[in-house]
Amino acid sequence: MKPKISIIVPIYNVENYLSRCLDSLLTQDYEDFEVIAINDGSTDNSLTILQEYAEKDHRICIIDKENNGVSSARNDGLSQAKGEYIGFVDPDDWVEPQVYKDMLKIAEEDQIDIVMCSYIREFGTHSKEKTFAFPERSNYFNDEVHKKILRRLVGPLNEEVANPELLDAWGTVWSKLYRAEVIKNNNLQFIDLSEIGSNEDTLFNIHACYYAKSFVFLNKPYYHYWRANNTSITSKHNPNLVSQFGKLYTRMENFLNEKNFGENYKIALSNRISLSTIGLGLNTINSKNTLTFTRRLKEVKKLLNNNMIKKSLQNFEISYCSFIWRMFFFLAKSRATLLIYIMLESIEFARKRLR
Repeated sequence: MKPKISIIVPIYNVENYLSRCLDSLLTQDYEDFEVIAINDGSTDNSLTILQEYAEKDHRICIIDKENNGVSSARNDGLSQAKGEYIGFVDPDDWVEPQVYKDMLKIAEEDQIDIVMCSYIREFGTHSKEKTFAFPERSNYFNDEVHKKILRRLVGPLNEEVANPELLDAWGTVWSKLYRAEVIKNNNLQFIDLSEIGSNEDTLFNIHACYYAKSFVFLNKPYYHYWRANNTSITSKHNPNLVSQFGKLYTRMENFLNEKNFGENYKIALSNRISLSTIGLGLNTINSKNTLTFTRRLKEVKKLLNNNMIKKSLQNFEISYCSFIWRMFFFLAKSRATLLIYIMLESIEFARKRLR
């Protein structure tokens, strides 16, 4: 008998966190689901832990494969998913007991294609809820899914640019429950990170929301996002990130052109590119970047002179930003390399204090 929900968990070297994740799934208030656990060539005890859990609970299905990255692992999970609905959980995270029961109820009773919840960031020593200035429940149907959700995934408009920290808060796949037909009927897949560097989930969601006819945002923090994992891909320095993001934005631009989206979407993408100056700059000054200070400074200068970024910054409206961010983007527009470098160091210090 087919399960109602397939939960896809890509796994690579997370022996310290995996039991916490699996326990949170297997103690759900709702039981009619399968966990598709993809061991992506782990070299630690992750596979052994998976096998021990699978022996005790038949709902766990293990795919053991050579390491090929999180996108490939999720795609393998999608190919094996039997459920009417599909969810994703990262193996160092965990979920509240009622998450799938509550999200499925909304999806089934109101015929919703995608249901999204909010989440809590876990830093090891403390927790911090990701706040969304929305009511407890927001419903979007037909064209609204494009105008309110897909466009937001592409990038921010007007006052939305004032909160750079929300740029990708809507793009995560692990905060959502999808009707499987939306994914499978349109052959949706994750793009390999070796090509686009990051945001593979945002790109996936842009395509999913293009085909979805309904979307509900449930402003309840059911998901716990673990930020204290220093071995995760998001905590590492990536020397190729600028060129990879160029390919990501080209994919987004091509999609907008192919589907004949209007000017607002193109402005939103340009704003995303401008805001990405922050993340790309932080990647450059990352403490795991072994380059000398002088070389890092040259990399920041190169970033600010990148044609795509320079063009987007020229058109970026800073009036909606707070004083600090107005200063940052004014300096970025002016390509004041040293001052931008100093601000990036200050931002990184503040982020570490938050963690």
